[in-house]
Amino acid sequence: MAATARRKHRRRHAGFPLWASISAPRIETVIFVVFIAGLGWVPLWLGSNRAIPWAINAIVFAGLAAVYELSLIVKSGAHPIPIRFIRVSAILFALAATWALFQNATWSPAAWQHPIWQLASEALGRPIPGSISVDRDLTAIALLRLMTSASVFWLALQLGHDPSRARFFLWSIVVIGGIYAAIGFFAIGFIPNGAIFTEIDHSPRFVSSTFVNKNNYGTYAGIGFISAVAVTQQLYRRELALSGIPLRFKIVSLLNTTVEKTALPLGITFVILVALLMTGSRGAIMATALAFLVLVLSLRGAGRFGRSELVLSGVAAAVIVVVFIGFGDRILERIGGEGISDLDRLQAYAITIRSILSAPFLGFGYGTFMATFPMFHDSTVGLWNFLAKAHNTYLEVFQGLGLIFGTMLIISVVLLVLRCFSGATSSGNTTVAIVAASVSVLVGVHALVDFSLQIQAVTLTYMAVLGVGVAQTTDPTPDNA
Repeated sequence: MAATARRKHRRRHAGFPLWASISAPRIETVIFVVFIAGLGWVPLWLGSNRAIPWAINAIVFAGLAAVYELSLIVKSGAHPIPIRFIRVSAILFALAATWALFQNATWSPAAWQHPIWQLASEALGRPIPGSISVDRDLTAIALLRLMTSASVFWLALQLGHDPSRARFFLWSIVVIGGIYAAIGFFAIGFIPNGAIFTEIDHSPRFVSSTFVNKNNYGTYAGIGFISAVAVTQQLYRRELALSGIPLRFKIVSLLNTTVEKTALPLGITFVILVALLMTGSRGAIMATALAFLVLVLSLRGAGRFGRSELVLSGVAAAVIVVVFIGFGDRILERIGGEGISDLDRLQAYAITIRSILSAPFLGFGYGTFMATFPMFHDSTVGLWNFLAKAHNTYLEVFQGLGLIFGTMLIISVVLLVLRCFSGATSSGNTTVAIVAASVSVLVGVHALVDFSLQIQAVTLTYMAVLGVGVAQTTDPTPDNA
């Protein structure tokens, strides 16, 4: 009988590779572990703000997505979250990405092609193929990064459907955030000029960790802080719910839980918060404060804001105030010396808006701000003669893709965020959805005044959080979509 079973097994798997016999959950687990390791890697080399990390990330995450899809095909499996559940976002994203690809095409109508290509042909005395994009190399790189972000989101959406895996993912984000905060403290304490890499624009008084500058790291630290607050709150809430109704019992339980079960997450939360404050980033700190408020309000909206949450929120607010008093001197110095706004940045916004209005439909090519801005640059920007970023992600998107397709790309993300907000107010396992909604406020607000979302470590981490958050708001019946 055993021999017969073995023969049937060999016939059933004939023609399939050996790895096809591995169970789907095991393959998913391996992919998930590599996925988490990849998210741990992306901040290491200047926040993945260089060409080599871009290529590595594209290979790793797109490769993981390809392996995952192949495993489903071999197993005739179904997507845990079918694409129809995000169909509108998927369609809008596909249209925007296709338009960006078309902008790089040299066979587009001649009337649509930017005049710079004709000027270049005349200057060089030979024909040069034209395109809508003013710099096809920049658009190709931007498209590579965009598709890498899409791969991360898709993997997170599929792998994050399991609640236990979603909890592990959130803890991983917290631990990774704590590690990079510790690296930042190590840098300012033991490395000359406080910089891990010589390329870092850094002052020894400010924490930048491994990122290009403190503002970009501030956004990343904010994601870690919001995640850490959420997992710590979840631990406390579970213990306080078992402590009884009287307030004195809850206070005793709070103290016992702090000593016995939450010392590690509390320590990580403290380290990340201090690192965030020591970035001195006005935009990142204010955006994180707003995200923290959204986190608290989302907990209330989910029906969790009882006496336990009141105690927790009061203690958390007191701790944050104390930490701010102790470590907020850098941000206060910056606000006192430089104010809230930046005149040069506002003038750069005005120039960028003027460029958008000059090509509202066609755009100048996705990701081409660095090549486009000099065409419109004037003396109002002062010393910002070589501005590589608009310090406003939305303006850059509109300038690159045009108003129609730029709006499509932004709305494709906004719809996913709204799903997280909707899920955050429902019953069940909504912690990750609440974190995703809160972090979306953080990165979305900061993108109004800086370019952290154009730093791949921030973008990929955010896409992962958003993907798992959306997955936890969806309880579909799997099909073969």
